Amino acid sequence: MILASLFFALLAGALHVYIFTMESVTWTRPATWKRFGVATQADAETTRPLAYNQGFYNLFLAVGAFVGAGFVALAPEDQVLATAGWTLVFSCCGSMLLAALVLALTGRKYLRAAATQGATPLLAVVLGAAALAV
Repeated sequence: MILASLFFALLAGALHVYIFTMESVTWTRPATWKRFGVATQADAETTRPLAYNQGFYNLFLAVGAFVGAGFVALAPEDQVLATAGWTLVFSCCGSMLLAALVLALTGRKYLRAAATQGATPLLAVVLGAAALAV
């Protein structure tokens, strides 16, 4: 279960790197802003600073999940690194999961995006907790 948890943490991180790229790098491209429900190019330009900042939050969560998974995978016998790794995995994936919950509560039209954003961190947290409980 540990490997499955780490796999889903890495997938969650990869998805959040992709979200970072859309929000912080390609936000003003029509394909990106339309995906986020922005109405016009002018609106995309207006919201660009907000999206840019939000993208970095996603990147930082992804980096935390990557580093945490790396610590757990590369140093399973080192209790300090393993504990630090699980702490990062649970806090970063937990934050991703809570952000997905907030997105889902924002409105029905966001349910698919919330499920996409929240499924992998949910699996990482549940499988990690189950592995550590054994």
